[in-house]
Amino acid sequence: MSSKDSPPESGTPSVLPGISRESLLQTFVESIGDYAIFFLDPSGTVMSWNTGAERIKGYKAQEIIGRHFSTFYTQESRDRNWPAIELTEAARIGRFEDEGWRVRADGTRFWANVIITALKDQNGVLRGFSKITRDLSERREHEERLRRSEERFRLLVDGVQDYAIYMLDTDGKITSWNTGAQRITGYSADEVIGRRFELFHRPDELRAGEPDEELRTALMYRRSHKSGWRLRKDGTPLWADVVTTPLRDPQGELRGYAQVMRDLSERKRMEELEEQGRRVNEFLAMLAHELRNPLAPIRNALGILAVSREASPQVAWCREVIERQTTTLTRLVDDLLDMSRITRGKMQINGVPMDLNAAVERALEAARPFIESRRHRLDLRLPPEATPVTGDMTRLTQVFLNLINNAAKYTREGGRIEIEVECNPEDCIVRVTDNGLGIPPDLLERVFDLFAQGERTLDRSEGGLGIGLTLAKRIVTLHGGMIRGESEGVGKGSTFTVVLPRLRLDMKPDVPLASTALPPSARRRSILVVDDNVDAASSIAMFLRMLGHDVDIENDGPSALDRIAAAPPEIVFLDIGLPGLDGYEVARRVRERPEGQGIRLYAMTGYGQESDKKRALASGFDAHLVKPVPPAELLQLIEAERA
Repeated sequence: MSSKDSPPESGTPSVLPGISRESLLQTFVESIGDYAIFFLDPSGTVMSWNTGAERIKGYKAQEIIGRHFSTFYTQESRDRNWPAIELTEAARIGRFEDEGWRVRADGTRFWANVIITALKDQNGVLRGFSKITRDLSERREHEERLRRSEERFRLLVDGVQDYAIYMLDTDGKITSWNTGAQRITGYSADEVIGRRFELFHRPDELRAGEPDEELRTALMYRRSHKSGWRLRKDGTPLWADVVTTPLRDPQGELRGYAQVMRDLSERKRMEELEEQGRRVNEFLAMLAHELRNPLAPIRNALGILAVSREASPQVAWCREVIERQTTTLTRLVDDLLDMSRITRGKMQINGVPMDLNAAVERALEAARPFIESRRHRLDLRLPPEATPVTGDMTRLTQVFLNLINNAAKYTREGGRIEIEVECNPEDCIVRVTDNGLGIPPDLLERVFDLFAQGERTLDRSEGGLGIGLTLAKRIVTLHGGMIRGESEGVGKGSTFTVVLPRLRLDMKPDVPLASTALPPSARRRSILVVDDNVDAASSIAMFLRMLGHDVDIENDGPSALDRIAAAPPEIVFLDIGLPGLDGYEVARRVRERPEGQGIRLYAMTGYGQESDKKRALASGFDAHLVKPVPPAELLQLIEAERA
């Protein structure tokens, strides 16, 4: 048998027939394309080069074999002698692994995972190194993108100032804290991280276990949303809207919670203010109703005096005075009800041609008792001719009454008040001047502001300003005019000037109120008056009887229904706030009956809001009248035929 036919020597078997183990291993290494596998001599010189090394690093074998492996390292790594350190460590411990930037043949960088293994012979002598390099640039880029994304998200969350965004662990302890959380609660990150989020809750909520309940609710429903009071670091409360969301990993394991808190304290404050405003409006409506009740019999008594043919001149004069003051008081009551419109600038006026002198005289007549009680000297200068303007007599009277009363109030007893009216071709001007306490310069700048508070005396013996001048300014502005205040300072008096556009036509004096006596009715009517205010019912009944009508009175709802069923009247003036049954229910029951279809029903009440009018019409009333009803309006309604 020839040597070539002999079996291989024992201990060195061939893996494949005709191929040695060394050849097979070399072929295997050289064919690997995903890893750079090469050998270094003990000094770090490249001794071999596989396909993967050429693909990853860009060098052909003939270009790199014989060169030092530091060729693949960045200048920064070479400057700190990192290649030699790697070999030293590999030789010392047998194996060294590292990740870092490496350089390709074209100068581009890639992120490499490197394993260097020391190769020693049987005697432990270092013969060289094997080096395996993987290109992890894609993974590195993915990780870098993820890191940048996380960093952007962290910066985004941390930069949010209007929301408190923070993370909790599974026990409810705070693990992250953004800028908004610090701004809203007052706590810094160092003060809260590691503490349970219940530090924001009030003691009563802690006793009730509400913090843990929030987490349980979030787990059960995958989200918890709650609004309520929370506490800042300084102990002050904030109204917070809090959303709690559980955080789970891909396997569904709970990792913690995210909480987002909004500070809605300002919204809560506005809601409370709106609620207070609603209550104020309700109070004003009730107050207006209660004030209108006594005004109604006064107005009815005036109607009786107007019908009477036997009144003396003194009685007629008294009636005129009461009539004017009742009209003014009625409008002031309306102002209470319309306060919200006034503050929103939605007040309207009923402008008609009028003599401005008449408004000044009416205001002075109303203010004269107060002026005389203060023993002031009064100087009134009116032009002999009419001062024509387009205006609302009652509103302008209200303006001048406010100015005159202020002058009398803020002038010490025995002072002087001057009222002057003049006209030029363009304007009519009213000046109210006093030698009183004056106005400080700082207050003069805001004297027309709503609820402007200020003291007009150094000893603070007089009250501050309220809404009077604000209302005066708005009334004058709605008339197309302007108002200004002037004062040289404390103790030097003040002057308020109202300027209104002049009306270009010849004016006739207002018809005296004494000439407005009502004639007897043309046709006798059967009328029922229903009101629990005995004076109001009796006075209006007397007035209507003097006009020639048949009038009955009832003071509660059930009695009114019985009277209507027994003897249906043509007209019913029905109060709303009645005992037994209110006016709305009485009206509905009347309309349900056959005999009630032809009756004219008029709601006559102190409730004058728009909602009250709509409710009255919906209940079956023909019209809604607000007390006190002028006698002329009553007469017009009675004489009218139902449509």
